[in-house]
Amino acid sequence: MKANFGHELSKNAHDFIDEDVLHGFLAKSQPDPEEVRAIIAKSLNKEALSVEETATLVRADDPAMVEEIFAAARTLKERVYGNRIVLFAPLYIGNKCVNDCKYCSFRRSNTEARRITLSEEQIQRQVETLEDNGHKRLILVFGEHPDYNPDYIAQTVQQVYATKKGKGEIRRVNINAAPLNIDGYKKVKQAGIGTYQIFMETYHHDTYRQMHPENTRKGDYLYRLDGLSRAMEGGCDDVGVGVLFGLYDWRFEVLGLVRHALYLQEKYNVGPHTISFPRMRPAMGSETDEKYLVNDHDFKRIIAILRLAVPYTGLILTAREPAELRREVMEFGVSQIDAGSRIELGGYTSTTQEEEQRPEEEQFELGDLRSLDEVMRELLEHGFAPSFCTACYRLGRTGEHFMEFAIPGFIKRYCTPNALSTLKEYLVDYASEETRKAGEKLIADELARMEDSALKEELLKRLDRIENNGDRDLYF
Repeated sequence: MKANFGHELSKNAHDFIDEDVLHGFLAKSQPDPEEVRAIIAKSLNKEALSVEETATLVRADDPAMVEEIFAAARTLKERVYGNRIVLFAPLYIGNKCVNDCKYCSFRRSNTEARRITLSEEQIQRQVETLEDNGHKRLILVFGEHPDYNPDYIAQTVQQVYATKKGKGEIRRVNINAAPLNIDGYKKVKQAGIGTYQIFMETYHHDTYRQMHPENTRKGDYLYRLDGLSRAMEGGCDDVGVGVLFGLYDWRFEVLGLVRHALYLQEKYNVGPHTISFPRMRPAMGSETDEKYLVNDHDFKRIIAILRLAVPYTGLILTAREPAELRREVMEFGVSQIDAGSRIELGGYTSTTQEEEQRPEEEQFELGDLRSLDEVMRELLEHGFAPSFCTACYRLGRTGEHFMEFAIPGFIKRYCTPNALSTLKEYLVDYASEETRKAGEKLIADELARMEDSALKEELLKRLDRIENNGDRDLYF
């Protein structure tokens, strides 16, 4: 089966977003509080919600019900993930693009954009700088352009893994790039990627057509919707979905995300590893309507509802959002954030955190420009355990195997010791004195809460080896 541009589709390819059904769920009356509580109870039992159940939470506008949803999201996040927050950084490799998405500064018709593809030497310098700051996990971002084909993506991934400086190394490389065909996914999988991320941007068909001209690759709705299905069939069983909130009604988009997650679970026995929920931000050359912009209160509702709807899936909150809001919504279910981020091409070596952003070289404007160390210290002071863990990916706990661990809620048990060991590495190798003090206190508190066991005894030995022997990359 072929898409509009003659591209290959998956064996299961079809448009599974039934707008009439989704709008029908949203058109129902306000739910009864007991109905909402029954759905919350199901979620707290770590069971994924149906699209209709998710719509019930979306329709629950009563302030008292919203507060109950927030409280449940906090509880579920703690039960599944504990207080762990995984950290990463984005690295933009190239912003050439054949698309003309109205909301994006990389759009081909934006003549003010400075088109750059990093050279191998520039990539090395960027990665070394990120390693010098303590990063272990990156997501590489590519525009949609023939130059950024699967061979190039795979080559870039291999270069990033091979770049090491001092005690620094990148242990997991995720990808945000154009949808590929099945053979393309096989190539990038062989290069050792982690998650392959494709954002649908909007699941609403008419809005999708308005935002993505039909004579562009991204203008093919079905090809993009099918992108992660092809990834699964190409062996990439660790995928991420996302929506750009602000293009259409946020309530519909939440249902679209949940429908996509359930579809992947139904067809491939693996739901998405992550869900992202970026909001519209200012971008040079963008054209957007303010009608559907999402306010802070509804943004919190989005995060809480997604946490309840897909308990096993990581929720990513990016530096698009200002620091103040990131602090506030962290407790509603977020499990991954970026920190110390720059999204200009070459931004990690040519700017400092205090300098102005360069809109002609970035896709959108960031809201949080704090350094990694500043973000780490704040997390620690608020009782969160920052983690650079990559153990599941490297031990093969991905896809169906990951679901076996994630759905019953075993993530918390497996990941807390790994979080503490990677935190210890950061404290010894990179942290400021203030951050190290906060981190050592958190590790002591976490160890005090752990039951005496062989696992705890081994963790104590590993923490000592990191501190006194110079050992690194110890994981369960």
